[in-house]
Amino acid sequence: MKLIQGYLFRQIGLPVVAACAALAGIGLLSQSLDQLEVIVERGQSVWVMVKLTLLALPQLIAVILPIGLFVGALIALTRLQREQELTAAYAAGVSRWSLIRPALRIALIVAVLSLITNVFMQPWAQREGRRQAFAIRTDLAALLVEEGRFVQGPEGLTVYVQQIEQNGLLKNLFVYLDNGKTVTTWDAETARFGRVDGIPVLTMQNGSMQRYSSRQVLNQLSFDQQVFDLSPYAKTSDRIRFKPSDLWLTELFNPTPALLEIAGSRGELAAEGHSRLSSPLYAVVAMALALTAILGGAFSRAGYSARIAKAAGVFLVVRVIGYGLVAASAWNGALNILQYLLPIGVIFIALRLLFRSLKPHRRRVWAPYERLKARFA
Repeated sequence: MKLIQGYLFRQIGLPVVAACAALAGIGLLSQSLDQLEVIVERGQSVWVMVKLTLLALPQLIAVILPIGLFVGALIALTRLQREQELTAAYAAGVSRWSLIRPALRIALIVAVLSLITNVFMQPWAQREGRRQAFAIRTDLAALLVEEGRFVQGPEGLTVYVQQIEQNGLLKNLFVYLDNGKTVTTWDAETARFGRVDGIPVLTMQNGSMQRYSSRQVLNQLSFDQQVFDLSPYAKTSDRIRFKPSDLWLTELFNPTPALLEIAGSRGELAAEGHSRLSSPLYAVVAMALALTAILGGAFSRAGYSARIAKAAGVFLVVRVIGYGLVAASAWNGALNILQYLLPIGVIFIALRLLFRSLKPHRRRVWAPYERLKARFA
C-alpha cells in the first residue's frame, strides 16, 4: 500500500511542481517587463532590476500556488485515469481514501508553503522592495543625471552629461550652480557619484572650475580631482509609505497610530491579515475539486472535459468570491469569518461528492406507475 501511495505521490507531485514553476516563470517575466523602467528611465543596473523582480515574487505565490496545483493535479489524474492505473489500484485493494491521500498530502504541503510565504516571506520581500524603490526614487544620480540633457536640480543646480557608461561612469560632465550670490561652473572629463562618510558627493576628474569674483573677475582653476558636496541638494521630506501587503501579521492585527496614518484603516489591515491566513486553504480547495472532477464519477473513454470545465468554473468563481470577501471585510469586520468558511465549505462539499459517488444511487420507484408500466409492457 505504501509503495502505491508513494508512486501516486510522485506521479501527481511532479506535474504540480512543473505547473507552479511555469506560472512562476510567467510571473517573473511579467514583473521583469514592468521593472524595465528602472533601467530605461532611472539609469539603474540590471542587478537592481533582477532584485526588484525577485522581491515581487512572494506576493505572487499566493495566487500562483493554488492555480498551479489545480492544473498539475488535473494533468496527473487525467493521465492516471486514462491509462487505467487508478483502476488497477482499485483492483489491488486500494480504498478510495488511500488513493486520494497522496494528493491531499501534496495539497497540505502546498498550503503550508503558502502560509509560510504569506506570514514571513511576503512582508519581508515587500518591505525590502519598497525600500529599494524609495532609494531609487530619491537617488541623486537618477534625479540629476540624464544622458544628453540639461537637468535642473534644486537650489539653482544644473547638470549635463554627454555619456553615461553602464558601470555608472559619467563622461564630459558640466555643472552649473547659481546660489543667488555667485555663479560657478565645473566641467570634467569623467565623474562618478559616491559617498564619503555617508555624505553624497560627486567626484570629478581632469576638469576645471570657473567663478566670477565680487569684482566680476573670472577665476579659473584646473584640477585632477575635485569632490563636490551634494548633501545640500539631497534633502527630501519624503518617507517610505508602507501598504497593508508590506506589514507583518502583528502590525496588521495590532497597528500603531502611525501605521494607521500611512497604511490604511484598521479594517483594511485586519482584512489583509485574515486573507493571508485563509488563502492557503484554497490549495486544498483546488486539489479537492480536481479529485472530484476526475474521480467523482464513472470512467469515461470520451474524456472528462465537461467535468473538468465545471470544476475549473467552480474554482474560478470561488476564488473571485474570496477576493471580493477581502474587499468587503475591510468595511465590515464581521465578514472576516467568511474568508475561512468559504474555502472550508467548498472542501467539504467536494469531498462529499467524491465519496458519495461510490455509493450506488437507488432510483425511487412509484408502485402504481410500475404496475401500469408492467401491464402495458
